[in-house]
Amino acid sequence: MWLSSLTEQQRHAALRLAHNVVVSDGILDPNEEGMLDEFRREMELLDGTELEYLELDGIEEVFADRRSRMIVLLNLCKLSYADGAFEIEEECLLREISKAFAFSDDDFRLVDNWVKRICALEQEAKVMMESAI
Repeated sequence: MWLSSLTEQQRHAALRLAHNVVVSDGILDPNEEGMLDEFRREMELLDGTELEYLELDGIEEVFADRRSRMIVLLNLCKLSYADGAFEIEEECLLREISKAFAFSDDDFRLVDNWVKRICALEQEAKVMMESAI
């Protein structure tokens, strides 16, 4: 969501941060892989290069404004729910990123709550599309 509005540098950093989230719990779920592919398509980063871990030191300089930071945090949080579970490792990493972005704990809770609601709405839509009317 809104990833296409990021700069080229931010897109590459966002994809690497997404990789950080996916590997943080030690399990690569097919739903997470699918969402990484969606991120690549939305950001037009289809070269298929191997993703590497991105250090968080200095990440606030890459994402210098609140809008780009919020776009990244919303998408990373949504990615963390892709496998159906918000693992503690993922939450810890997302909280680290949130702190690096100078977001408060309340901001983080708002993002998490919004992502839960959007995931529930997407699931509801899938059920509607699959059910016979």
